[in-house]
Amino acid sequence: MKIGLFFGSFNPIHIGHLILANHILEYSNINELWFVVTPRSPFKKNESLAEDYERLHLVNLAIEDYPHMRANHVEFNMPQPNYTVHTLAKLREDYPQHEFTLIMGEDNLTHLHKWKNIDFLIKNYDIIVYPRLHKNKKQPKVSLSRVDLVDAPIIEISSTAIRNAIKDRKNVKPLLPPKVFEALDKSNLYA
Repeated sequence: MKIGLFFGSFNPIHIGHLILANHILEYSNINELWFVVTPRSPFKKNESLAEDYERLHLVNLAIEDYPHMRANHVEFNMPQPNYTVHTLAKLREDYPQHEFTLIMGEDNLTHLHKWKNIDFLIKNYDIIVYPRLHKNKKQPKVSLSRVDLVDAPIIEISSTAIRNAIKDRKNVKPLLPPKVFEALDKSNLYA
């Protein structure tokens, strides 16, 4: 089975994430999409980042009605700081029957050459890239031979803006999956 890996803090997951994930599932050759929730870095004191398992729970709530989406917390028990190449090695060890594809925003392409073992990643993994609005569209410094630039909707919803709006007691209901909104509305998370 071909699995797309959508990495992120998902702090919180919002409808933009689901729109992109659904589009990629429908218009690419992947069979499942896994939201890989990245853990809180022990080196960063970011008070606005919800605890790892709270964010994982919200992702699970968001995708309950999507049978081809899964939440994954493989990085929670890995040494930090972690690198994508290590996560992929662990996933291949745990799921040797699957083929993994990376999913990332177009803005990441210009920094891809800085990733640990990028030559190995480019040689061994397909990468699905969704469009983003960004000012500095520079040519990537890596081979694009295994990169698929998909014509997905451009979604510019920000988890940071959602957190700030919740803190300011603004209505964020249209920006969140219904079950995520209900969970956040009942809690003090981000308030």
